[in-house]
Amino acid sequence: MPLDAKSILPARIAVTGGAGFLGSHLCDLLLAEGHEVLCIDNFYTGTRRNIEHLLPNPRFELMRHDVTFPLYIEVDAIYNLACPASPVHYQFDPVQTTKTSVIGAINVLGLAKRLKVPVLQASTSEIYGDPLEHPQTEAYWGNVNTIGPRACYDEGKRCAETLFFDYHRQHKMQIKVARIFNTYGPRMHPNDGRVVSNFVVQALTGQDITIFGDGSQTRSFCYVDDLVDGLFRLMTSPPDVTGPVNLGNPQEFTIAELATEVLDLVGGSSKLVRKPLPQDDPRQRQPDIRLAREKLGWEPAIPLREGLRKTIAYFEALLAEKGRRGAE
Repeated sequence: MPLDAKSILPARIAVTGGAGFLGSHLCDLLLAEGHEVLCIDNFYTGTRRNIEHLLPNPRFELMRHDVTFPLYIEVDAIYNLACPASPVHYQFDPVQTTKTSVIGAINVLGLAKRLKVPVLQASTSEIYGDPLEHPQTEAYWGNVNTIGPRACYDEGKRCAETLFFDYHRQHKMQIKVARIFNTYGPRMHPNDGRVVSNFVVQALTGQDITIFGDGSQTRSFCYVDDLVDGLFRLMTSPPDVTGPVNLGNPQEFTIAELATEVLDLVGGSSKLVRKPLPQDDPRQRQPDIRLAREKLGWEPAIPLREGLRKTIAYFEALLAEKGRRGAE
């Protein structure tokens, strides 16, 4: 049976990486749906600040744990979001990044197998690499450099998908695999190197806006509330909907267009500065979400400009708080 929010309330649900950007928003959603949430995080990139507002909630529990070590818990479902997701963080310790994706997946799958519960893997559009197919469908096998600086993340996630489907075939486990495209919103790490947080922080602090390459490379930006709704819909979908399912906004923007949009919303006198494109940086990224529409009834609802306003407001408050602390 699928995990049905209405039929088995209150379910106890584990979210690995639950103190991270995506994970904390997913914890919010699951609690709002009436579930109990066990948030599991080693705080490598997640922060206590992201889940501080949840700590008083009697249905929320925090567990400090690294998923590269086995988990001994009792839950009704597992969302596996544990892994640094930005190049700055996953390239800092690439061996640990691969371990988190691969050994973490083995440990989470082993737990789900023992408990006989559904498990969702947060995969990524990075498994498509620098795609030769555009937009990217779930049937596309990708174009990935297996020995490049991004491979620790790309190949780690690809291997995790392999493990999920092998466990599904071999052990008849109920799995779900979501391929997540560029997501943004409040609680992004201000120094994670991702383009939205980079542009917003640079604009708010009066720095030049750094564009890598000529700015013609494209991304499709999905607001975090839309994304976690897609994860929830996938987990609660019928058992035969295993994925992989693309979750992202199919509206494509160039990096230069994003920079212009941020500057327009923030104001100020920041200038655009161009730097060389990093190795293996994808030139195009746009999800084909026909499968998500068909199987989950899901598509993004929040336009980029509206989502950017909320993201800018978050970073304004964060920078103001840091300024007050620095002045004390």
